[in-house]
Amino acid sequence: MMPTALVTGASSGIGAATARLLADRGFRVFGTSRNPEGLTETAGHVSWVALDVCDDESVTKAVAQVLDSGRRIDALVCNAGNGIFGSVEEVPIATAIAQVDTNLFGVLRTLRAVLPHMREAGRGRIVLVGSLAGRAPIPFQAHYSASKAAVDALSLALRNEVQPLGIGVSLVEPGDINTAFNDATDWSGAGESPYGERLRESERVIRENLPRSPGPERVAEVIHRALTARRPRVRYTVGPESWMVPIGRRLLPDWLMLRFIRQHFGI
Repeated sequence: MMPTALVTGASSGIGAATARLLADRGFRVFGTSRNPEGLTETAGHVSWVALDVCDDESVTKAVAQVLDSGRRIDALVCNAGNGIFGSVEEVPIATAIAQVDTNLFGVLRTLRAVLPHMREAGRGRIVLVGSLAGRAPIPFQAHYSASKAAVDALSLALRNEVQPLGIGVSLVEPGDINTAFNDATDWSGAGESPYGERLRESERVIRENLPRSPGPERVAEVIHRALTARRPRVRYTVGPESWMVPIGRRLLPDWLMLRFIRQHFGI
């Protein structure tokens, strides 16, 4: 029987590219979306499941739907997420809570629903999609960066917890990837601000960099590698900055790393 993969946030971007690639490489894929109505099969072995990672009941029902189809979940890709833009001072607390609910607690809800079945089976592979922003935080995207830093810590702790159980856990950290992420970002914090030109310059750099970046297919290839490697690595970095951030974090003092980040975003 072909292995089964559950991919959250599969209707666009990295999730859609991953669902297509896994299906092409022999997986039976269940792709999730909050609104799957009208979505067609992404590839020959992709089925759509309604799942809102911010809703406990929705996550439980979606996982049950996959298991009730007679499939075992061999691989889980936690990809669903979004971004918000604005200063720490100005982004409303409710907006920040919603960001963390999607990017961190959405991962936790999905893990809690799937892990019991992998544990009982004594096998499974999990990929959490983080971001290089978790290690090199983006100015005026502090909430997104913080949520991805939390996913980083979660993945490492989880790997230690399930290591003896036959379950592999890897963190995939994309840098700038050309997807519709900017379109899904909440830019409401980019209006009038006491941070003025510095905020607007950071927004310009973010908006201009993504279209020049590699496509989501490159991340999908890395996710496939993490799911199928005999000994999956703890983390995989992807994108044009993928070599710079790990080396910089290891070798540079924080004050110098922060200076380079300010220079990159023109602030």
